Amino acid sequence: MTGVVGGKTGELAVDDYRHGLDAQLAIFVRFFAMGVRRWSTYRLAVAAGAFANTVFGLLRANITVAATAAAGGALGGYDAATVATYVWLGQAFAGAVNFFPWTELAARIRLGDVAVDLARPVDPQLAYLAADLGRAVFQLVPRGAPPLLVGAVVTGLVLPATPWPYALGVLSLLLAVSVSFACRWLVNLTAFWLLDLRGPMAFYQTAISILCGLSVPVHWFPGWLARVAASTPFPSMLQTPIDVVTGRIVGVDAVAAIGVQAAWLAGLLVLGQVVFRFGARRLVVQGG
Repeated sequence: MTGVVGGKTGELAVDDYRHGLDAQLAIFVRFFAMGVRRWSTYRLAVAAGAFANTVFGLLRANITVAATAAAGGALGGYDAATVATYVWLGQAFAGAVNFFPWTELAARIRLGDVAVDLARPVDPQLAYLAADLGRAVFQLVPRGAPPLLVGAVVTGLVLPATPWPYALGVLSLLLAVSVSFACRWLVNLTAFWLLDLRGPMAFYQTAISILCGLSVPVHWFPGWLARVAASTPFPSMLQTPIDVVTGRIVGVDAVAAIGVQAAWLAGLLVLGQVVFRFGARRLVVQGG
């Protein structure tokens, strides 16, 4: 009799667990759809972003190609064609990954509106992540395709002829977007302790613009700076997905690079949860 009761109890526990996962998945999908709908309303902003990415792509492509030529035609494993491809892919991914200042959460913390987020029956970090992924998915094509088309016409693109780099590249880009969100989430959480976010945000923007490979490929860095970059999550946001998509790293190396991205994401999300709960507890104690 005890075994039967225990079995039924175990089945109920499993059913409750599955129901909880289904509910979390449904919430995630709903916030993802809300992110898509929200950003699809800003069509002129997307068009302006695509134009800006294309213009900066032309400037960066000319500079990096000239630097490669000055180095004798090859630099850090790139020639003129492959470094131009790197630049255009970076411009195509920039809008989706989002290297730009984001202070929405910090504003809600300063105004006390985060108390509403705390009262909702959904994890705030999960909700914001889902919405940000929706933003990224919407922006990827309309903001990323124009730079790639211009790059294909102006400099040409050197891309793999096999499907595997693209399949792994989609996963790598998804992780890159998520890692970017996790970093921006942590920067925003400093608003629990700081009245002005401009200092941390400026430091973050400076560090990420250099260490992620947006300015020049990380493979061009001197040894000491490459080691500094490798000790941060920033290369996982741009250098890694481009390396995977272009086939610069393949097979086991590509899987290992994606594993590094996943490890950074897991660690940053856990840290984000801890810091958020600590900050929320401080807010409640102060009467927020």
